[in-house]
Amino acid sequence: MASVKLDPLDFAALVTSRVCHDVISPVGAIVNGLEVLEEDKDGSMQEFALDLIRKSARQASARLQFARLAFGAAGSAGAAIDLADAENVAKGMFVDDKISLTWSAPRALLPKNRVKLLLNLVTLAAAAIPRGGAVHVEVTGEDEDASFTLTSKGQNARIPPHAEPLVAGEEIEGGITAHGIQPYYAGEVARAAGMAVRFHLEGDTLTIRAVRD
Repeated sequence: MASVKLDPLDFAALVTSRVCHDVISPVGAIVNGLEVLEEDKDGSMQEFALDLIRKSARQASARLQFARLAFGAAGSAGAAIDLADAENVAKGMFVDDKISLTWSAPRALLPKNRVKLLLNLVTLAAAAIPRGGAVHVEVTGEDEDASFTLTSKGQNARIPPHAEPLVAGEEIEGGITAHGIQPYYAGEVARAAGMAVRFHLEGDTLTIRAVRD
């Protein structure tokens, strides 16, 4: 298939839209909770509103921290990122969620683009089990020899729509939207990191592997 290359302005706009989409729901819930506090003086409703605000604030913070590492410019150019930091932000995304995340990795620093790729693959692994389930992340090797294996297990596991061609940088019908920009971005980061990404679906288990290209 033909390869696709986005205009830099379109690329930036689509990534921004994706990040905003992930954050707007908990932020909107915080606003709703504050409105209840202002308008309803019933004690049980106020406690409900406070609980909603607490939960939504934690969720918004977790999603922003994840986006900072997965999409942002955390650290200077060429900087290394601690895998423990990646684990913390990844697990923060799934608190109170229908997906459980387990993580097996050495205590190590990896080049920034490799960590960004790993976090983007976590997003794809979660999208593979829309009804919930378990995601296991395994990192083996160090530095340039590091490889990633992500296993998603859940009812009706699938390869996320268009993920394979978008990660490969191939054109898809209808073009790339804000929904599709994340797997496309993952592919761009993989190529920048010198890694190849492969998908394998068997029954209710999807395996995503990223190895040195």
